[in-house]
This record gives sequence, structure tokens and C-alpha cells, in this order.
Amino acid sequence: MKPETPPSPILGIDLGTTNSLVGVVDSGFPILLADENGSRSTPSAICYGKDGQITVGDIALRQRALHPRRTITSVKRLIGRRGGESGWQPHYDLKELGVTPVDVSAEILKRLKSIAERALGQPVSRAVITVPAFFNDAQRAATKKAGELAGLTVERILSEPTAAALAYGLDKLDEHQKVAVYDLGGGTFDISVLEMRDGVFQVLATAGDTQLGGDDLDRSLAHFLAEKLSRSPDDLHLLEAAETIKKRLSVEDAIELEGITIRRGDLEKLARPWLDRTRQHCLRALSDAGIKPGTLDEVILVGGSTRMPLVRQFVAELFGKEPNTSQNPDEAIALGATIQAGILAGSLRQVLLLDVTPLSLGIETFGGLMNIIIPRNTTIPAKAGEMFTNAVANQDNMLIRILQGERELAKDNWELGRIEVPFPAGPKGSARVGVQFSLDADGILHVLARDTATNTDTTLEIRGTAIDVADERVEQMIAESVEFAFDDMNERIWTEAKLKAEELLPAVEAALTQLGDAISADETQTVRQHAAEVRQLLDSPEHDAKALKTATQHLDDATQTLAVLLLDRAMEESLARRGIL
Repeated sequence: MKPETPPSPILGIDLGTTNSLVGVVDSGFPILLADENGSRSTPSAICYGKDGQITVGDIALRQRALHPRRTITSVKRLIGRRGGESGWQPHYDLKELGVTPVDVSAEILKRLKSIAERALGQPVSRAVITVPAFFNDAQRAATKKAGELAGLTVERILSEPTAAALAYGLDKLDEHQKVAVYDLGGGTFDISVLEMRDGVFQVLATAGDTQLGGDDLDRSLAHFLAEKLSRSPDDLHLLEAAETIKKRLSVEDAIELEGITIRRGDLEKLARPWLDRTRQHCLRALSDAGIKPGTLDEVILVGGSTRMPLVRQFVAELFGKEPNTSQNPDEAIALGATIQAGILAGSLRQVLLLDVTPLSLGIETFGGLMNIIIPRNTTIPAKAGEMFTNAVANQDNMLIRILQGERELAKDNWELGRIEVPFPAGPKGSARVGVQFSLDADGILHVLARDTATNTDTTLEIRGTAIDVADERVEQMIAESVEFAFDDMNERIWTEAKLKAEELLPAVEAALTQLGDAISADETQTVRQHAAEVRQLLDSPEHDAKALKTATQHLDDATQTLAVLLLDRAMEESLARRGIL
């Protein structure tokens, strides 16, 4: 009997903003793989030569000063987004080069794949790839697409803080701990709160900023240097110098550059507002998880930017305990991805990862309201649905706008896609359309809409649909949901009251036309007065929801006699048609 060929290994990949790493489980141990120069870290840089040659990594990075328009760095900040939406402006133009962020990311992944194949001496075609916890659906789908273009079957999209927690907790599977992972990388920031118990890693809450990282501090420092040296802040040599200075000042108190002294205090002054931006995310994640800082067992630091003494001091003050620095901040995520890859391949002890969706998912309902189907911080995979009906008579289709966000009104959230469901025209409320959301383990959304009358299904997989909002709106979504919670709720209450009033008024007018002679003149006058009050409040710019609800209720109460008469007449007509009367 021919022995079975063992399955190909699954790679663990940290596709980072600044650097990327690849690993594999070998003989039961997760290891990170080095390139031909012995380096485990590959710069996430690509240079597209005029001759069509593509270089990746250190070689490409060295080309940046000579060919800034052809050398791409920090592309992770652009993946899954439309051009021009980001507040961050790179020094290159992808359209000029005829490539997309997915194409560029695919080249980085191809390089990592080749490093792995050289180290292992065999082809590889499967991988686990990490993304920031706060990556939205479009960004996750785009990352998965990049993996496919690189010739990889992406077995799992894994959140970076979850990967870091897995690296930290693999030897603590029998312990019960609550940990926070503070992940500050080159281009993104994540904070996740997890609970580890009996081999289960459950994400309780997550928050973050996909446009905040060491790159931003590098640019601030480059501007600082430009002023000191009377140079252009767009000088890429200064940007490279800034990155070097930042790293050196993490271990030195001061350095000299072209005759000027840059002190650690200068760097920390620039970094303080940058760090303060992470504070609100940390507090929100703790609040969402229902955990006080003092009850955390550990705060784990991940990402190269956490090497700065100021960051460690900041985290210690914020959480009230010294952070855990046992993990290599540059390698922890890649190691966690490798562990997850080993678990999927069956070469490591099985653990269960329960991640969460970072933002709520829902659809727009009549009146422009956001109807949430899967709330934020729901454990994934997840499935949920609701039944909806037609809001107006003779409607023959339903346009379902799929939304992501935390605001009460649809217009303030992001549209991920649309489904149009046809159905037979009929009276208001006659149609029944079931909408089901299904989030897979990668955090990618599948939507099914079913017309129950015909059992016709319409499906949509949200894979690469960029959200049509500016980047700064992405990072501020949850903050704005808190900031404008009172106003949003008032607007929602007003909209709901307005819909009820606008539905009641024509019904009252129709009833008066049909049965006005059946009630007294005083009753008719009372009804019309209440109707006029409702119309006045509807036309008022103040949007007083409470007053409108009260006036609508008064109108409803005043028309009770009319309602009884209408019911009686309808009963009589029904009996007459059946020949009973």
C-alpha cells in the first residue's frame, strides 16, 4: 500500500504595514522563516521598475529615495479603500503605475511564499493571514483576494490582536485569564480584550484606528527635522532619517544630526497627541467588555512602535499595571498566525478562537433609519435575520441597502452593497421579505434576501466593496456614535414619530371625507384642530419629537368615533357582499 502524502503545510503570515513575516509549524513548534540573508522580517515595500521588473523587500526600500514615485510602502493603509478617500497622502500614485493595493499586497505575499518554499524545500499553497481587528469587511475581503492572487488558498483571516494573544497564551491553555492586547504597528492601532479559559480564546471587545501608527510619528518627526534644518518636509531622506532617529531614541537620550541635537523629549512631545488618540479606543474596548482595568491579568504589547519607552509608560498609566513585554513585539502576530495555521493543519493542539465583529451590520428601513441585524462585538461566525415588508401600496420591489456602522440614521453609516428583491405588487404590508446576514470566520459578510411568496432567493457576498466614506470617518465612527448619541436618538425618535403622523393624517382626511356627516360639527372641528397641530409640528424646523408624538396621540384619540364608524361600515359592506344583509 502506498503511504499517504502528508498535506502541505499551512503558512502563518503577518502582512504588516511596515514589515511582513511568514512562519510554519515544524515538528510541533511554530517557527518564523528567514530569507536568503537570514532576516525573518521583510519590508512591505515594492518597487516597479521602468523595465517592468518588480522588486520586493530591502532591495525595493533602497530604491525609494531614487524612485519615490515607483516605490510603494505602507500600502496596507490603502487596501480595501477607494482612491482619494484617505486623509493620508502617499508619495506615490498607484494609478500612475497601473496597479491596485490588492496587486501590491499580492507581490508582498508572493515574496513571503517564495521565502517559505525556499526554506521548506517544497511548494506551499495555503496560508493564514492576519489583519487589524478593526479592518472592515471590504478590507478583509481585499486582503483575502491579495492572497489568492499570490497563489495562496487563504484558510483563515485572523485578527492581529487575537494572533498575539494566541502567541502569548499557547502555553497557558489551562489557565483562566483576561488580557488586553495593545497593538501599535506601523500604520494601524488595535486594542482587544480577550478571555482565555480551557483552550478557548474569546474576544470580548475590540476597538482601533486603521490610520494610526508609527508612520504618522515618522512624518511628524520629519516635519520637525525639516524646520530645524530648513529642508522640505517632503524630502524622503528626512523621512528615512526620522524612522532611524525614532528607533535610536528608544534606547538613547539624544542624538546628533547635521549639527543639531534631537532629544528623546522632542520625540515624546510629538508622540503624546498621537498616543492620546489611542486612549479613547482603550477605554471604549474595556467598557464594551464590561471590564475594569484593574481586573485584567495582563496587558500585552504588540507592534514595533511599542518599543518606545513613552508608549510603555503610557500603557502602564492607562491600565494601572506594567505591560507584559515577554513577546517580541515585531514577531508576536506572525507567531500567532503560525500557531493558528498549525492548528488548522492538525499539527498543534486544538484551541478555539472566538473573534468579534468590530462594527454593527444592518439595513436601511423606511424613513432612512439604520436597522441593526448583527450588533457590534458579536462573536463570529454569526448568523441573524429579520422579516421586512413593503412600506407603501403597489410596491413591486424592495431595495435593500446593506450598512455598516454605529449611527442611528442610514446616511451616517457606510453602504457595503445593495440587493433588489422583486415581488408581486399589493397593498401596504402584503410582501414578506426575509433578510439573513451570515458572517463567516474571516469576518466576510454573506447576505440572503428571500421573497416568502415565491421562495425566490437573492444573495450577495460582500467581497471587496469599498466603503464610500472618507478614511477619517472610518476611524471616528464609534467615537461619533458616542458623541452624537443624544442627537441621533432624538432624530430617530423624530423620524419614527414623523412616519406615524404622516401615515395617520391622510387616513383621517379620507375618513372625514367618507363619514364626516356621521359625526357632529364639534367633533369634526376637534379632529381638524388636532390635525392642524400635527401638520404645524411636522413643518416646524425644531423637530420636537415629544410634542409631535403627543399631538399625534391627541389626533388618534379624537378619531376614535370615526374609526368605530369605519369598522361598522366595513362590516356591513362585507355582510352585504355575502348576502347576509
